[in-house]
Amino acid sequence: MILVLWDIDRTLLYTGDIDRRVYKETFTSVVGRPPTALPARGTGVTMPLAVRELLRVNQVPEQQVETLASRIVAELPERLAGYQELLANDGTVMPGAVDALAAVQQAEHLIPTVVTGNLRGSAETKLAALSLIGYLDTAIGGYASDDPHRPALVRIAQGRATAKHGGRFTRDNTVIVGDSLEDVRTGLEGGARVIAVASGTTTEQQLRAAGADHVLPDLTATAVLLRLIDQAPAA
Repeated sequence: MILVLWDIDRTLLYTGDIDRRVYKETFTSVVGRPPTALPARGTGVTMPLAVRELLRVNQVPEQQVETLASRIVAELPERLAGYQELLANDGTVMPGAVDALAAVQQAEHLIPTVVTGNLRGSAETKLAALSLIGYLDTAIGGYASDDPHRPALVRIAQGRATAKHGGRFTRDNTVIVGDSLEDVRTGLEGGARVIAVASGTTTEQQLRAAGADHVLPDLTATAVLLRLIDQAPAA
């Protein structure tokens, strides 16, 4: 069996400025004033770390950062859920994503789930809004709500997959499919091969230089993706 860990944002779907709107509203609700700066786009950084940085760049006193960050993180998924209809109408499924997800799901030896910088509630809201959640076993994924250190999420997902399916999951039979430098780092440090997809803000050259095992321009070549997932890791 091979565990396939999908990234979400800019790999499977794109939600435009909805995330940033939610960050802004939640910051304003918790801090009591609107932010003057928002997180960078498309970095793949986990939400808890992005929230802490959001507080710091908006001159929140350091002694208040952890308390306010916890409150913002707790509020984000529920606030995003209020945008379900807007996500469905304005969100975009990335080219080739549906066919790629379906092909992985239908392969009996592949186990599809997610490893994402999103909190679990936020991840499932996005996937459900764009009708992608049925292709994934989100119960065994790794989320920023499990650990803000993204490489740790690989081991979490591997453990959940073992508990459900048996066997042992290591770098030899775990593959991340994602678009960002954080996805590459997560695989290198967390113990997974990386198929990078240059569908986000990072170029193919940058993804290769970061250490991705393979780089695709997008998800439209389903047969190539499946071949790379099945490919044995380099010795």
